[in-house]
Amino acid sequence: MFYKKTGYPEENEIVLCTVRKILPHGVFVSLDEYKDKEGLIHISEISPGRIRNIRDFVKEGAKIVCRIIKINLEKNHIDLSLRRVTQSQRINKNTSYKQEQKAEKILELIAQNLNTNLEKIYSDVGNKLIENYGTLYEAFEQIREDPNILSSLKINQDIEKFLLKLIQEKIKKREVKISATITISSMLSNGVNIIKESLEKMKASNTTITYLGAPRYKFALIADNYKDAEKKLHELQSAAEKVIKGKGMFKLERND
Repeated sequence: MFYKKTGYPEENEIVLCTVRKILPHGVFVSLDEYKDKEGLIHISEISPGRIRNIRDFVKEGAKIVCRIIKINLEKNHIDLSLRRVTQSQRINKNTSYKQEQKAEKILELIAQNLNTNLEKIYSDVGNKLIENYGTLYEAFEQIREDPNILSSLKINQDIEKFLLKLIQEKIKKREVKISATITISSMLSNGVNIIKESLEKMKASNTTITYLGAPRYKFALIADNYKDAEKKLHELQSAAEKVIKGKGMFKLERND
């Protein structure tokens, strides 16, 4: 990645690191997203339990996701932890980093088309987008939904033209997924039909219902944003509950 943050990370921040040196009681790493920043992972922060050999857990040159646990500004010292990172945090960090790499590739293509360098493109537009939206990828997602954002930045028209074209080609439309488990039952003689009718009310475009085994079903809904997703879920759930009210039981538990 060409772009590096300046200054220090914050305590408890999740960061991507590269293993530089492994010692008997700790690991030195560089912080990939920060300029000229290194830190130390003490052996006690590598993994729970007793560790006989640190190299069983990390290798030189490997990319690892860590948590910042302490920063000493006077000594320019950063302590990190590998074991305090959850699996979901690790996945999310790796995903966001790959997205940012993809976004930077778009700026590289613009630089090539305009016969300039990546540093100049960052100066003209990249830094502005990061300042306003936090990351390039987040900015590109916003621009894909509202191209007028670029006009408001008052950037070079050639850059604006190429950037909008590449965003539309390479950045997928943002989607939000809501998942839930539906538990539904009816003891009436026509209970099967009541259940079917109630579940039919949960069906709409961009929804799926999968049978898990009586009386449970897996439900999923995809929308452009959380506001629309929540509104649609409420409408579908209300319609389904109305069908089965007084005739059985309907319960929806969110999984997301």
